[in-house]
Amino acid sequence: MKIDFNNMLEKTIGGHGITETEINTISQRITKVHEQMNAKKGQMAWRALPYNQDEIVKDIVAQGKRINKEFDNFVVFGIGGSALGSKALFTGIKHLKYNELPKEKRGGARFYVVDNVDPDGINALFDIIDVKKTCFHIITKSGNTVETMSQFMIALSMLKDALGDNFKDNIILTTDKEKGILKKISNQYGFKTYTVPDGVGGRFSVLCPVGLLSAAVLNIDIDALFAGAKAMDEACTKESVWENPAYMYAMLMCIAMSNQVNISVMMPYADGLLNMAEWYAQLWAESLGKRVNNDGKDVYCGQTPVRALGVTDQHSQIQLYTEGPFDKVVTFIDVEQFNTTLTVPKTPIDMLDATYIEGQTINKLIASEMRATEYAVTQAGKMNMRITIDKMGAKAIGELFFFFEMATAAAGEFLSIDAFDQPGVEAGKIATFALMGREGYEKKAKELNKADEKDQDFVFQV
Repeated sequence: MKIDFNNMLEKTIGGHGITETEINTISQRITKVHEQMNAKKGQMAWRALPYNQDEIVKDIVAQGKRINKEFDNFVVFGIGGSALGSKALFTGIKHLKYNELPKEKRGGARFYVVDNVDPDGINALFDIIDVKKTCFHIITKSGNTVETMSQFMIALSMLKDALGDNFKDNIILTTDKEKGILKKISNQYGFKTYTVPDGVGGRFSVLCPVGLLSAAVLNIDIDALFAGAKAMDEACTKESVWENPAYMYAMLMCIAMSNQVNISVMMPYADGLLNMAEWYAQLWAESLGKRVNNDGKDVYCGQTPVRALGVTDQHSQIQLYTEGPFDKVVTFIDVEQFNTTLTVPKTPIDMLDATYIEGQTINKLIASEMRATEYAVTQAGKMNMRITIDKMGAKAIGELFFFFEMATAAAGEFLSIDAFDQPGVEAGKIATFALMGREGYEKKAKELNKADEKDQDFVFQV
């Protein structure tokens, strides 16, 4: 993997780029950042996941084989970090029309991720699957996630109706080793259960059973996935910012934030990587969007992540990126070698001025479009960088996961905030419990009812 930061710099893009003085100033903090990254390894147990899961991976691979042998469908119920990593694995590595392929070409069960509680969306899934022939993976680290528990209760009721008491093999749970409703259910009924390790937050959990069971069902090479993560770990544990791409990424992004460049656009030029951009959006937003710093001072820091897709969004968002405000960093992700090469044929009719395309590849076209867009954004003086992966596959996806996790953790240290909590998310969870009538949240329910009193002059009924 190659990461080119040149277009972040003043010497390349002009007055809105980052100066050598800014780099020299903030890079003086790198020793402290590195010390903190090492001191907080207990909070970053995800860094050990590529190395310490040999036994659990054997079990997960065996479960994947069982699921593919016994079931037609595999459904992940989760939200946020419990779902986005599996989606990124799925589209980043597998055939983009995987579920439409015949089973002999898929090599396993159809794969679905349900990460919302839209009733139409949930019902649509049950319209196309037979629950008797479906294995459900229920994931909630806290064991109390209301959305996931609601999904689980619906599926469990349907399984009970269809199978009586013979539904145990259709359900696998992944949760905390001790706490939460899901752990109590696991203990009571003896469902096959995996654990989210301590020190592995939901948004950092893709390389533990949260994502690895999906990988096993999809016949993804977990060793290759870990090989990519290990290679990136080796690169991202060096102290020097000039040798550590995660530190460089974090440093430059934090300088950008200090200059009010508060939007981070991730724009992969591969359909299969759009879900990687969605995974990154949670990682970056939830980790760095914090009201207070480590000293308790209000700082309201963070950077809004935006998902874009090349070339689709060249015809949607690039006008804004090139001629709009100087408030964005665009990260392009380039793929050197796709799994397919498509050549534009000589057409049987006169295509007039389109004949120059004949005989050229679609692969060259998408690469040219990326370079052209990168050039246009750079000429407009907007900060951007390019990440290049050599080939779509498990190793590259493992590299990307680990790189962005390390960069996010390092950014938290540069910003002096806690990158591993999410108090803003917890506030919304508490309010949801109150609105749904959960015992113990009556006071919060009264607060919410009072908040619903609106000035009717600003409410329009059409």
